[in-house]
Amino acid sequence: MSSDFIHKDLAEGGWNRLTLAEQLGNIGSEVGRAVNWERKNNKEKRESALDRAFELLYLTIEDPKQKNRLKEICRAREILADTFYGNREYGYAPEDLERYFFQYAVAARRRI
Repeated sequence: MSSDFIHKDLAEGGWNRLTLAEQLGNIGSEVGRAVNWERKNNKEKRESALDRAFELLYLTIEDPKQKNRLKEICRAREILADTFYGNREYGYAPEDLERYFFQYAVAARRRI
């Protein structure tokens, strides 16, 4: 199953050992990379970062311990897709998502 994943080791269970803040903080790193590459007008690298972000969101959605948080996680995925690929119906800019996810990275670091 994990052979189709970019993050093979995480798909094999490593991701589920992380807290929600750690998971969303890591997703935020990929979103930040996507924002950075968008600013530099490098579509290929932006797409790679988004592929990784969406994969990590998928792993978060599949994480059994996150079942009570699925609404927010799925909404974050929906907004991410709308912001980068849609018509920005939600009104978010890429930098807004970068700030949203950054808060989780800060929370994860404070616990370590």
